[in-house]
Amino acid sequence: MKVTLFATCLVDMFQTNVGKATVELLERLGCMVEFPESQVCCGQPAYNSGYVKDSKEAMKKMIDTFRDAEVIVCPSGSCAYMFHEYQHIFKGDPVWEPKAKKLADKTYELTEFIVDVLKTEDVGARLNGKATYHTSCHMTRLLGVREAPIKLLQHVKGLEFTELPNKHQCCGFGGTFSVKMAQISEQMVDEKVQHAEETEADYLIGADAGCLMNIGGRMERVGAPLKVLHIAEVLNSR
Repeated sequence: MKVTLFATCLVDMFQTNVGKATVELLERLGCMVEFPESQVCCGQPAYNSGYVKDSKEAMKKMIDTFRDAEVIVCPSGSCAYMFHEYQHIFKGDPVWEPKAKKLADKTYELTEFIVDVLKTEDVGARLNGKATYHTSCHMTRLLGVREAPIKLLQHVKGLEFTELPNKHQCCGFGGTFSVKMAQISEQMVDEKVQHAEETEADYLIGADAGCLMNIGGRMERVGAPLKVLHIAEVLNSR
């Protein structure tokens, strides 16, 4: 199957290892991966900050960039959801709403694609240790991807999985929320770190680069012993 990778800004700028792991994993699962170099930001930070008009230019650029893609795969639930949100943002626009709906219909978050499209739950990964999983807000509450990442992690050989207490709570990132409401965000991420430490896990795993950057950064500052990993890195481990 030919898939087109929507890498996301954070992966492109800060977590290139996640992009590499995603490509290697998909190729090992029999996919041919394409990467349009003209892709830019999906517009989510500007849109969520209220700059709707300005963000639409980036959205139109992305719609055009992925116009010819058969299937779009994204290693971020938040950014994958934003592609689905385009059709509502352009609702009533005779030109862009139909294009946005076509984009949404072929866009999948990485674990959703593996489980629901490729019909695979065991990707042959191995990682020794104990792990817990952070359920990011956009991916679970808005995109509706809840079971796929857990099913995949439960098949990773050598990995003992334990549920994260109060997993439904936001980590405090929320994009620009963590900048505008830094003190509140800090308290939220401290709670997340505390709950992760309570599991006595070796790894905290997630599927959104923003959440992992926020949690991982706080863990480093307070000296928490867990290693933070993107689920693509885990599933690509051998």
